[in-house]
Amino acid sequence: MRATIKMSASSVSALFAAAVLLAGCAVGPDYHNPSVSLPATFAHAPEVASRATAQPGPLLSTWWQGFDDPEMNRVIDIALAQNLDLAQAMARVSEVRAGLESARSALLPSAEFDAQAARAHLSLEDPNVAAQAASLPGYNRNSYDYSVTAGATWEIDLAGGLRRSAEAARADYEGSQAAMVAARLEVISSAADTYVLTRTLQARLQLAQQETATQQDRVRLVGLLAARGLAPDFQLQQAKGALAAVSASVPALQAGLVSARNALDVLMGRNPGTPDPALDSAAPIPGAPAINTATGPAELLRRRPDIVVAERRLAASNARIGEALSDYYPKFSLSALAGSTTTVGGHLFESPANEALGVFGLRWRLFDFGRVDAEVKAARGRNAEALAAYRQSVLQASADVENAFSALAKYDQQQQILKDGENSLAQARASTSAGYRNGRNSQLDLVEADAQLQRIQEARILAQSATARSAIASFKALGGGWDADPATAPQTVVSN
Repeated sequence: MRATIKMSASSVSALFAAAVLLAGCAVGPDYHNPSVSLPATFAHAPEVASRATAQPGPLLSTWWQGFDDPEMNRVIDIALAQNLDLAQAMARVSEVRAGLESARSALLPSAEFDAQAARAHLSLEDPNVAAQAASLPGYNRNSYDYSVTAGATWEIDLAGGLRRSAEAARADYEGSQAAMVAARLEVISSAADTYVLTRTLQARLQLAQQETATQQDRVRLVGLLAARGLAPDFQLQQAKGALAAVSASVPALQAGLVSARNALDVLMGRNPGTPDPALDSAAPIPGAPAINTATGPAELLRRRPDIVVAERRLAASNARIGEALSDYYPKFSLSALAGSTTTVGGHLFESPANEALGVFGLRWRLFDFGRVDAEVKAARGRNAEALAAYRQSVLQASADVENAFSALAKYDQQQQILKDGENSLAQARASTSAGYRNGRNSQLDLVEADAQLQRIQEARILAQSATARSAIASFKALGGGWDADPATAPQTVVSN
């Protein structure tokens, strides 16, 4: 139902004053910080804290520098400056900010100014004009119209629907900022992880090429023994099969390396296949630094941007309940118009040409409450969904940390075991080499020692890579990579 009532200037002023006094009210539930239950510490934190590493724990905000790899730092810097996913996230922040500004503007009066001057020359082909020209000597076929008007309209937010809308828009904007941070952390962790993968594939490719040469020597030596009747044929076939298996791994590793390099190029916002001597040449896999596990799960609520996004969506959905409830109440508006209209330019703004209008408007969905009921129920449903999503994000964040911590601890243990085994086999190979020089061991014994050492070296490379990548996943799971301001971060009630 709509109604429009013309009012005097004094009545409009009185209603304006009353609206200002009542504007502090807003229907709907006020937002309260959600409560979640979290343990005091992570279950696998002691295992991670007990790791033996020569690299100290870095600041969580710049964790990648703790890997002590300048080339990794360079890759991440380029990715942060040029990554296109991050550029899209930043653009979305600007878009949502415009929505916030629009919602805020709805709370204020809107005004417009219009001025025009028109001149018309009438056609004698028009029968009416022709008749007047014939009956009125000196009839002027030209007509003029001048007008200047200024108007203002204000919706009086008595029920608080517009304020709830602005509250939701602000929560959306803060959520978009957190989403941009999440995109930034994803770029950092992806660049670091892909860099480690690149170094891993380079190391494995070099080792596979060495293993191929070793197996070729083995085939040659066993072939000579078989030709002399000193080795059965099945040993030669076994040697050929081992050579084929190792040789076949080379093209697969080469293809994987090309894919990893292309992925790095995309992360850095440049064309795949861009030459980069520092990345094209093999380099050591960076070692995983220590991780500070003193901060417990409660810190995730402040540091994890995806949790902040979920919490801000919850706040926005809560505000939209009030926005929907406001449709149960009548909405009032005030409009005013002042101006001057005349057909003679010199009379503009003179008293006879002046005009003014004041309007009090009423809009009420009086016969549409069934639809309003449905909209309120839908808003409450979305709020319940957002609350469940928020709690799910907290649980998933904790699971991410626990999984990453567990993997880091176990792969680190595996790496240490394989290092010890590699040292033992390296000593055995040295002894075999010395025996070969002294005539106690054959060349085939030396080749077999090389093969055993290379196999455990590959396993150690994989464990070292898994340790580094688990450390990256741990820093990412902890929300590392930005300076989370506790003064502005949404606060959540934590119960242990």
